[in-house]
Amino acid sequence: MAAPRVLKVRTIDLQRVQNQTRHRTEGLSSSTLVLRRGQAFTMTVNYDGRPFDPLKEQLIFRIVSGPLFVEAPVSVSRQPSLTQWTAVLEKCILNPTGHRALSVSLSSPASAPIGAYTLQLRGQTRLSVTTYFLGQVTLLCNPWCPADSVFLQSEDLRTEYVMSDIGLLFKGSPGNIVSRPWSFDQYEKGILDICMKLLQESPQHQADMGKDLLNRSSPVYISRVISAMVNSNDDKGVLMGKWSGDYKDGVNPSQWTGSADILRMWAETQFSPVKYGQCWVFAAVMCTVMRALGIPTRVVTNFNSAHDTDGNMVIEEYYNEKGEKLSMSRDSIWNFHVWVESWMKRPDLGRGYDGWQVLDPTPQERSAGMFRCGPAAVKAIYEQRVDAQYDVPFVYAEVNADVCTMIIRNGMVLSTSIDKRRVGALISTKRPGSMSMQNITSEYKTEDDGDTCRGSLADVAGRSVICHSQRQSAIFMDSKGVEVSLQLLKAPVVGENISFNVIITNTEAAQKLLKKHVNAQNKEYNRNPTGSFWESHDDVKIGPKETVTMKHEIFFKEYMLKETEEDSLVNLAVVIEDVKTQERVLASEEFNIRTPSLNIQIQNEVSVIINTPQVATVIFTNPFSFAVRGELTVSGSGLLEEKAQMRITIQPRETTKKPVSFTPRMAGAKMLSANLVLENPPTILHGFKTINVQAS
Repeated sequence: MAAPRVLKVRTIDLQRVQNQTRHRTEGLSSSTLVLRRGQAFTMTVNYDGRPFDPLKEQLIFRIVSGPLFVEAPVSVSRQPSLTQWTAVLEKCILNPTGHRALSVSLSSPASAPIGAYTLQLRGQTRLSVTTYFLGQVTLLCNPWCPADSVFLQSEDLRTEYVMSDIGLLFKGSPGNIVSRPWSFDQYEKGILDICMKLLQESPQHQADMGKDLLNRSSPVYISRVISAMVNSNDDKGVLMGKWSGDYKDGVNPSQWTGSADILRMWAETQFSPVKYGQCWVFAAVMCTVMRALGIPTRVVTNFNSAHDTDGNMVIEEYYNEKGEKLSMSRDSIWNFHVWVESWMKRPDLGRGYDGWQVLDPTPQERSAGMFRCGPAAVKAIYEQRVDAQYDVPFVYAEVNADVCTMIIRNGMVLSTSIDKRRVGALISTKRPGSMSMQNITSEYKTEDDGDTCRGSLADVAGRSVICHSQRQSAIFMDSKGVEVSLQLLKAPVVGENISFNVIITNTEAAQKLLKKHVNAQNKEYNRNPTGSFWESHDDVKIGPKETVTMKHEIFFKEYMLKETEEDSLVNLAVVIEDVKTQERVLASEEFNIRTPSLNIQIQNEVSVIINTPQVATVIFTNPFSFAVRGELTVSGSGLLEEKAQMRITIQPRETTKKPVSFTPRMAGAKMLSANLVLENPPTILHGFKTINVQAS
């Protein structure tokens, strides 16, 4: 009697469209089938010969990742498992042509390591074995699966934090917030495969491939690897940071509008660092990678973010008696700092710390030897659990450090004040389903975190406080003679003058002679300012219990920028000196000068339909008293195949209207964004329009 022959496989259909729709990965561009873990997918095995008989032969799937593999025998009765790979025979089919087919359902565990897998099928009888190569799949985390450690309950939040490819980044200062459009681009061609490359090129993978692949079951591990790989400081990471000076050998960080250009440039240059990034660019690229990998992620801005280099939870600031801020401390307050939060379980921290975790790819300090930060549980930051992994003390200081301000002369401290309110003044993110801001400060800190003396610098100047500094500790007695504050009269805009008041109050019943020093310095968002560009010095006589208001104006030509920026920042300070007692009080204000914005209008806004040509018009009125020239770029993921670019010149006070044609190729909420880089004044203008594309 002839031995039973193994069935002869002719073709395999991995049912890409149906599987990717069911796994919510349609639109993600990859050379492989893209699936989510913890969920079954089906395939059809077409073969020749007699019907499949599970008693006489075995079919075994082998799922291979690097040096690791698992096997899953095809069963006719088993239920899919959430803890191991299983293969179940759904049905046997006889085609009209006489060819036979098997429909098989393969399930991955909800804790399977994410990454690329090769699928093989082995048919074996007692006497023979035949192996077939079926293709490759990419496995992602699954926030729809309750057993996955990134499971997120709400469909609206999954739509926003995993599926959405448009975002708003918040910059500027708490009193003058600038919203900046960003395209996360996770659906752009080839981007998912590049995101996977970050895992492949990581030092962890290079050092021990097998260990790295096993560890990729944990989003805590994945997020630490990605946090380090988004910056190029220790590895073949994506972005090189640069915070000042000349960007000519790269791209000015303010000119990026989306993640795809950056990730493609990194991949196309054999993983050379892309020049240049700043905090919002690092965070936005990390958000793209995490969303592509299936980990719910949002971009967060902390206004007045402390960078505490010595870990004493105090930021020291020094001014001279003329009101000029001095660069004497390594500590600094970033006007804003942008990081991401990702949603995951934290079994390593015990109960209560699941949920949002801070991750910061901007290279500031090392964490276990590499420039990365997090995941730090937001709940642990709120509860001041500074013993919890990872990097909770650093993030806690970013939102809660005290600010100790000293006026000094010849190394001697003349007066001091403590401010417990300034740091972490506002923590914000984009509101789900809308292009507006959501205030999440209360998730990080209670109203009275470390609160012992509140108020502005002017109120606390000269109180009895102890300021811990590496240089000196000093105690100063009460001085209630004079109070001073600064008041901006309107939100500053590029091209207009900056108008502000200095308000001085004599709190005593005797006339005073005062010296007033006002000083304005340009600054970058992440460090102390450099030299002054404007100052004013006066003598002031003030009567008993009198309040005087003195108006000042800084002209546009005095603050005009040398380097191209989208928002210039100014540190404004006033020092009031009592001539008789030589006591001094200080008030300071840091603010950004906004650029005018571009307006985008859509011809038929209510009926934007997939695959139907449309026209958008970019509108800009030149607010300057001189002609401006520059380059306008319009982009939109899922709307424009290529960016539209054009040179434009606009006469003083003239309005220009530039039409741009586009054809939407994806349904859902999409965004057109416009960038205008002006040469003179050297500044970058932004505008955006969200478009709801309807299916045909």
